[in-house]
Amino acid sequence: MPTKLKILVIRFSSIGDIILTTPVVRCLNIQLNAEIDFLTKRKYKTLLSSNPYISEIFTLEEDAKPKLDFLRDQHYNLIIDLQNNFRSLRLRLALGVKSYIYQKDIFKRYVLLYLGINLLNNHIVDRYFKSVLKLNVYNDSKGIDYYTTKPLSLEFNTNQDYICWCIGGSYEQKKLSYTQIADVISKLNIPVLLLGSEKDKILSAEISDNCKSANVYDFCGGTSIEESAYFIEQSKLVLTNDTGMMHIASAFDNPIISFWGCTKPSLGFAPYLPNKKSENIITKSSEIPCSKHGQNCRVSSNGCIKDIRSQLIYNTILKLLK
Repeated sequence: MPTKLKILVIRFSSIGDIILTTPVVRCLNIQLNAEIDFLTKRKYKTLLSSNPYISEIFTLEEDAKPKLDFLRDQHYNLIIDLQNNFRSLRLRLALGVKSYIYQKDIFKRYVLLYLGINLLNNHIVDRYFKSVLKLNVYNDSKGIDYYTTKPLSLEFNTNQDYICWCIGGSYEQKKLSYTQIADVISKLNIPVLLLGSEKDKILSAEISDNCKSANVYDFCGGTSIEESAYFIEQSKLVLTNDTGMMHIASAFDNPIISFWGCTKPSLGFAPYLPNKKSENIITKSSEIPCSKHGQNCRVSSNGCIKDIRSQLIYNTILKLLK
């Protein structure tokens, strides 16, 4: 019997980018009948720990030498480099294995950001798949893979209708303000769970203090990514900024309302194949992305996402809840 093809997939960061590799991982595993290992940073390992298409997840820290020796001993047939940076290049050269590399389309992104001309016209998942085109691996269009398990203890009854609102973001310019969120929650008659990291607790406290509702539950900093994902999966509707939790949410069957200001879906990072009722709410203040990651805004130092009207958000929620 021939030896099974053994492939190492590389993606070091970030949460969203790693989640968006899962369609490629699935298709490599099924279409090539290959054994797939994944190399990432330690803090992202749990994102993939339940993925049935991955055999082993390895982490690469600052002292790479022992890990390189270990990876050489795995005798990989191929490397799929979906990171494509200097660190992954050094790794590929050290392992000396035939590699297929994700192309970042830096020039096309520059043209979009600075000239307003969209030559990309695709999603980053489509760009990932271009890297394996020569292997005759095709996109099965089955979307994102993320697998949850019910936490042992929950401080909220998920056997009811409720909304999850992911309030975080890598930069202030990518986040809705507490006034926008509080205005919307004050009008709702359905429980709303605020989800985010420890650093989002200041914002969540401002939201709770300013909304006229007893139906808001602050879980920022109090749940892991896996627990937040379970809350999202069980919810009626998900509201989210452009953040990693948005991409996790797209693995499930509930609608997503995503908010866009300094970053835009045209960069190729919108929710991937989400529920068909999902909607992107995009600020009217700027038609093109302000910056690659949303750290700078052309319109306002606070971010043009703050110009999205709370009434528009509320109306969109009511439409989808129907």
